[in-house]
Amino acid sequence: MLRLAMTTDAETFDRVREPLAARGVAVEHVRAKERSLRVSGGDLDEDGDPERGEFDGFDVGFVYPSRLMEGAVVDARLSVPWVNGREAVLTSRNKAGVLAALDDAGLPTPRTTLVSNPVDEAVVTEAVSSFSYPVVVKPNSATRGVGVAAAGDLDSLLGVVDYLNLVHDYRATGDKSYLIQEYLPDARDYRAMVVDGAYAGAVRRELPADAREAGRWKHNVHRGAEAAGVDLPERAREVAERAADALGIDYLGVDLLATDGRLVVNETNARPTVDAATKYEPDFYDRLAGLIERAAGEN
Repeated sequence: MLRLAMTTDAETFDRVREPLAARGVAVEHVRAKERSLRVSGGDLDEDGDPERGEFDGFDVGFVYPSRLMEGAVVDARLSVPWVNGREAVLTSRNKAGVLAALDDAGLPTPRTTLVSNPVDEAVVTEAVSSFSYPVVVKPNSATRGVGVAAAGDLDSLLGVVDYLNLVHDYRATGDKSYLIQEYLPDARDYRAMVVDGAYAGAVRRELPADAREAGRWKHNVHRGAEAAGVDLPERAREVAERAADALGIDYLGVDLLATDGRLVVNETNARPTVDAATKYEPDFYDRLAGLIERAAGEN
């Protein structure tokens, strides 16, 4: 049986353990953050190599840790191939880079402009001049809807930018960029899963009615939205598969927005949460196990 090192212990870990074990993959948690990690100076084994202890005996990893600094140490200790390694995680995390690559590949995306701080107000004003209000402002590298805001006019936009400038003024802030993006009213929000190049199911994420009536519009599960399994039409499946192919990522969550006859790729996630199996295609776990086995064979 293959031993799979999983660097998350949240929902995905609990959901995949039994289905993957039934397919010959033993899933074990490897803690990669909020702890101490030995970097050097440990004991040597009988071959003169560093003892890996808790990291020893794994065949493959799933997926590269979200914190890249800690991830480099865990990666060295495990010394295994990954389903979605460091480059896949970095690629997907860069929202602007993803949208540029997908646009270049002829895939539909929201109208988006990247702003690289520091810039003065004139640059922001020019960047938004071809947009219609409201617009969406979002940090380029954040996840789970963190920092995403809507601005209904130029003054509101510049106010949001003021707050971003305060954050970006801190020297240790790595990514000092943000996106200005068209707002798609009443968009339906989908997360499509692509496994080894093929569509593997999808969910629609939607806030409860009372939250929408109160003016909320960000359909992030971590912010109270519910995810219900849906059967996406063929066009949406094809767009999701083409997005994964364009980015060269084997296991990918593709966020789609649909409204007024438009379907666009809004973001991607190379560390997607796995939902209940009933929300995916019947062969989801067969294909996921196959991808893990193929990755393990690349060692």
